[in-house]
Amino acid sequence: MPSDNYLGNPLLKAAYVNLEYDEDTLKEYVTCSQDPVHFSKNYVKIVHVDRGLVPFDLYDYQEEMVNTFHNNRFVICKMPRQTGKSTTIVSYLLHYALFNEQSNIAILANKGSTARDILERLKTAYENLPKWLQQGVVVWNRGNIEIENGSKIMAASTSSSAVRGSSFNIIFMDEFAHIDPPNLAEEFFTSVYPTISSGETTKVFIVSTPKGLNMFYKMWIDAEEKRSSYVPIEVHWSQVPGRDQTWREETIRNTSEQQFAQEYECEFIGSANTLIAPTKLRAMAYKYPISQKNGLDMYEDVDKKHSYVCIVDTARGRGQDYSAFSIIDVTKFPYIQVAKYRDSNISPMIFPNVIENVCKHYNNAYVLVEINDIGGQVADIIHYNLEYENLFKTTILGRSGQTLGEGFGKGSQLGLRTTKEVKRKGCSALKDLIESDKLIVYDLDTITELTTFIVKGQSYEAEEGYHDDLVMTLVLFGWMVNQKYFTDVTDSDLREKLYEEQLLQAEQNMLPFGFIDDGRPDEKVSERWGDTEWFYDKKYETYNF
Repeated sequence: MPSDNYLGNPLLKAAYVNLEYDEDTLKEYVTCSQDPVHFSKNYVKIVHVDRGLVPFDLYDYQEEMVNTFHNNRFVICKMPRQTGKSTTIVSYLLHYALFNEQSNIAILANKGSTARDILERLKTAYENLPKWLQQGVVVWNRGNIEIENGSKIMAASTSSSAVRGSSFNIIFMDEFAHIDPPNLAEEFFTSVYPTISSGETTKVFIVSTPKGLNMFYKMWIDAEEKRSSYVPIEVHWSQVPGRDQTWREETIRNTSEQQFAQEYECEFIGSANTLIAPTKLRAMAYKYPISQKNGLDMYEDVDKKHSYVCIVDTARGRGQDYSAFSIIDVTKFPYIQVAKYRDSNISPMIFPNVIENVCKHYNNAYVLVEINDIGGQVADIIHYNLEYENLFKTTILGRSGQTLGEGFGKGSQLGLRTTKEVKRKGCSALKDLIESDKLIVYDLDTITELTTFIVKGQSYEAEEGYHDDLVMTLVLFGWMVNQKYFTDVTDSDLREKLYEEQLLQAEQNMLPFGFIDDGRPDEKVSERWGDTEWFYDKKYETYNF
């Protein structure tokens, strides 16, 4: 005679075992199916660290979470440590699997072991349900389960391959802010979006404690400002019974102010030793690009009356560091980062063409190339092969170091070589520019890098596992703005004077050929000087624009 238990486990009902239900049981079953909070309060059991197996007595914020999960497709939760977030989601996932046939549920976490631990909690809760609430078990493995109504639950790490090629009814992502490396979170969403969009009822739940300004930060802010379909839920540590000011002070003594701020106050802060003050980093608001294409994000289109500079940091294009540049409007204070480019795979042979095309668009922007390593090759191609004229040069002046200028004579070079002195001056200037609101940074990737640009020895570098390619473009910009030559070439009055001198010289060069009066009425003709159109008035023999 076949056993009513699954593989001899008395806590699990075997598949396709028929049970008889009385009227009261059937009524309660219907109530549970319609009300996940009722189901969780009355039938879900959890393992308490001190008291062992106990009923799940939901706090108010946990009831709110369950109801929000039930009534919405997309939910994002910003929660402190040790608030029962995993237990809450487990109770809802269990409810969904039991009362929705043929449902596929993915439990994803920053680590595969964490995801499997959450699945184990769900299995414990399942084993302790009354048999009349259980569906018969078909598969009961370490990484996935399947029950007789066709519902399946799997656990895996949050990676681009975790859910590719499958359709899911619920995708739950735990500790999304802690995915390492950080760019994996963005890659995951690029990969998983077809899976989400393939169903009209697919639910996505994201639950995490913050960790810097990353993909989770972006999604949270978008939800708060209603730029996305995600419903935000925020839980404060004081909402947990038993947590008061005394508890707070004790926790800080055992950890640190910074750790408490991030893990319990849920602040999106970077490291304490960042170049830019944490208070300023928290206040920096990113902007949505008006255009995104092939690594180029544009935040403001060109203004024909404005002046722009481009600062370039070059990598070898092997998928490790990024080749990057920032376009900055330097017409007036505050300076504004209007565009950025970043790509880890682009060849140094192709990168110059990208720089030239973008810089031509921004009024033939002046270009400063960092020439350490492969950067020198990039500068040479821009100058000699592409014949782009607006390339900043520097001159080495002994103890004075490098100076921005025309770059003529002994010690001249295309671009700028990053030295300890250049970096020191650049970091100091950048700190002043950002903290005094003289430089506005719109790009989220750049802001994110600033949160992990920290003190290392006698300098600043990216925190382990992070990048600083975009930050370095701003550091070099900081060095550049204090150079006299930069002030000269970006001064609008001076530029106009230079144009006038160039035009006068052009006119003088034409004089030997003479001018012939053919008796026809005066007329105006035009010609271009760069992106500026000049009109020659024959009557007054002057150029106007």
